[in-house]
Amino acid sequence: MTTYVALLRGVNVGQNLLKMDRLRELCAKIGVKNARTYVQSGNLVFEADGTASKWEQALERELVGETRLPVSVLVRTAAEMKKVLAGNPFVKEKGIDAKRLAVVFLQEPPSKQAIEKMRAVDVGNERFHSVGREIYIHCPDGFARTKLYALDKFLAQRTTTRNWNTVTRLCAMCDE
Repeated sequence: MTTYVALLRGVNVGQNLLKMDRLRELCAKIGVKNARTYVQSGNLVFEADGTASKWEQALERELVGETRLPVSVLVRTAAEMKKVLAGNPFVKEKGIDAKRLAVVFLQEPPSKQAIEKMRAVDVGNERFHSVGREIYIHCPDGFARTKLYALDKFLAQRTTTRNWNTVTRLCAMCDE
């Protein structure tokens, strides 16, 4: 059995409500094991057989009608999440505040054109670094008014963002 992390986009924001105990119930219904949630924003760690793609589709199907708006789901294996944790180039820099880091998870690697368009936008002292299906972001002035979240429109695919603390905690939950 493989350990997976499911990242639900848009849960419990803008009146798109989903209680985490209900999410765990839905997981039991579709056959995943040991489903655990972290905070109320749609973070789920579970064990199951099958592929990440299979579980993205199964969870999205099961969530239809559970929220006011559709919910998209991105799933990574525990091994992939550990690579995300190890691959953040910003944590290696001196003086970086981990509270100012986040990861944008993507369905597929961004196109070169999308990255070029993103690089052309003036985001001040904010930075991003794309690796595979993740984009690491550093917002030294915080996330309240970050311009990097708006760059999502250039990606033309499903994405969801998690702060560094959440990424770190989800990785730890994979070992529990």
